Amino acid sequence: MSAVSPQGLAERPAPSEIGSDLGGRGRGGRTDQAFRLLALLAGLSILAILALIAFSTIQKGWPAFSKLGTDYFFGTQWKPRSGQFGILPLVYGTFVVAAIAVVFAIPVSLGIAMFMTEVVPRRFRFGAITIVDLLAAVPSVVFGLWGIRILAPKLDHIFGNGFFRFLGDIPIVGNLFGDSSGRGFMTAGIVVALMITPIITSVTREVFATVPRNDKEGALALGATRWEMIRGVVLPHSSGGITGAVMLGLGRALGETIAVALLIGANPQISANLLGTGETIPAQIARQLSEANGLFRSALIGLGFVLFIITIAVNVTARRLVVVMDRRLKGA
Repeated sequence: MSAVSPQGLAERPAPSEIGSDLGGRGRGGRTDQAFRLLALLAGLSILAILALIAFSTIQKGWPAFSKLGTDYFFGTQWKPRSGQFGILPLVYGTFVVAAIAVVFAIPVSLGIAMFMTEVVPRRFRFGAITIVDLLAAVPSVVFGLWGIRILAPKLDHIFGNGFFRFLGDIPIVGNLFGDSSGRGFMTAGIVVALMITPIITSVTREVFATVPRNDKEGALALGATRWEMIRGVVLPHSSGGITGAVMLGLGRALGETIAVALLIGANPQISANLLGTGETIPAQIARQLSEANGLFRSALIGLGFVLFIITIAVNVTARRLVVVMDRRLKGA
């Protein structure tokens, strides 16, 4: 074995210098730099697209904003033929339909997700997941046609002979469940609930699957029943993900258009009657934009900007809620 002189050791580059040389001038370094640049451009492109959407809708809707002023944002009458463009009835209808949909969808979605992750045998799990996921691929117009042809007449009979007949005379409850024609907030909300259930279910199922197996088996080994294990281990561990799934479904419900346009009744109003007719922002835009012009068209495009802001606010709130729930889970 030949000896190595001190001069030879001094001439060797340090390992950090070798890595720096490869990262800066090597092929791998150039590839990493290109990837970082591509990822940066992709992220900036999303922001640019959002900024362009906001700018274009503001520009097209500015005549309505400038001419109507606060009456546009806080007015309670949406009557285009009379020149009244108060958007509060449309905002109200949008949130009412979305709230009804979320209230109906949450327990069903959580139940399906728990069934597929904790109850159904493994050999049947793939088929159950596939069926639920296929529901998300059904076009909204199909749900709308089913709702208007089959569901609405049945709900008209149920609401008229059930809710209104027995609850109509109760002071407060009677205002919530008044007279109905089968089309209105409740019918649209139920159909939208069917549409967002696969979305919430899919996200929640993936969240449930991340619960450590040792934690679940440990709870069962200590004598907990399956329900106690789900309540004490699965649900607390998944609270942040469930919150994000629900907010994602809420965002989807706020933007639903065709099915709601077919079922809600096209009557912009602020009413406590959940069985009555109403209107939402997306449905009004889809219904009137092709025939509108002048100030009416500007007001409709302004509605698009308002809906854009609402959906952005919902997504930001969802992110914040997920972070808060995760902190509470970790005890931070």
